[in-house]
Amino acid sequence: MRQIIGWDLGGANIKSACVEGGRVASVAQIPCPAVQDRRKFNEALERALAGLTAKPECHAVTMTGELSDVFADRQEGVGYLSQMVGQALPQVVIYAGRAGFVSPQDAVNHVGDIASANWHASASLAAQRCSEGLLVDIGTTTADLIPLRNGVVASSGYTDAERLQTGELVYTGVVRTPVMAIAQDSTFRGRMQRIAAERFATMADVYRLTGELPEDADPYPTADQRGKSREDSAARLARMLGMDASDATIADWVALANDFAGRQLSLLQEAATQVLTAADVAARAPIVGAGCGRFLARGLAESLGRPYSDFSDVINADPGAREMAARCAPAVAVAILAGDFSKRPPRAI
Repeated sequence: MRQIIGWDLGGANIKSACVEGGRVASVAQIPCPAVQDRRKFNEALERALAGLTAKPECHAVTMTGELSDVFADRQEGVGYLSQMVGQALPQVVIYAGRAGFVSPQDAVNHVGDIASANWHASASLAAQRCSEGLLVDIGTTTADLIPLRNGVVASSGYTDAERLQTGELVYTGVVRTPVMAIAQDSTFRGRMQRIAAERFATMADVYRLTGELPEDADPYPTADQRGKSREDSAARLARMLGMDASDATIADWVALANDFAGRQLSLLQEAATQVLTAADVAARAPIVGAGCGRFLARGLAESLGRPYSDFSDVINADPGAREMAARCAPAVAVAILAGDFSKRPPRAI
């Protein structure tokens, strides 16, 4: 049975997915050390490899880590990460999106195709399994909203800059995004007030209070370097209003969290409407949710009056791997795509 490992090299995490005969067998996520040193990628990869029991026929890699500020630009980042995996992994190919798969040695000639193309891998696989819809992959920091039509990726943009213009990339996530990036004011105890323009709290605090954040989705230090209990999150959220947690009840802070959550959903709904209209996606085509924040994708589907499909439902995965497969969609997708032996660019509409 053919075995392939897919890798998604991010600036905060390295994710790997083991695919055997087209079925996802296991998925792992390894945090990168929070240091200003490019060697952090090597250390995370070494730890990930140490935990592997599989001996795959090949490895397939996609990345967003080239955006890390340990690199001067994307050219340097793609070059470093490609060379790193070329030295560490046998039989490895790099996902270059619309250009297919390339060797690590050839990566420097495809920087524009490789840089942050992990969304394209997920969308290409989703389009094969769900011919029309909107892939919504919401992670710790960003949200990708990719239209699918006629079994192919129907995005208007490709680069991060282009996708930010089209609404297909929204820099908002369920963990690292500062609350101040979601709103400048909020309703508290029936009264509207401005909030502090400081990173006192993040959306992880919001979703810990609403009870929606998966327990292991936030491996990062909190804004105040303190704990991650609901009480700790309430204290951080209170600071956004110039208050202490003791100034109100936990129910009040949960209500505030729900207000901020609603604001974030509105941002995503606005972007989704823009993308769906531009791509002319059918009114009853589903939202396909992926990422650790796909509970928001489900809410988006409900608000748009569309059916919802989970990424774990459009792939073949062992029961124990389904949850992490949905969270780590690009790693899963790049392994499955590599297994198809196709190095041709995806067809355009």
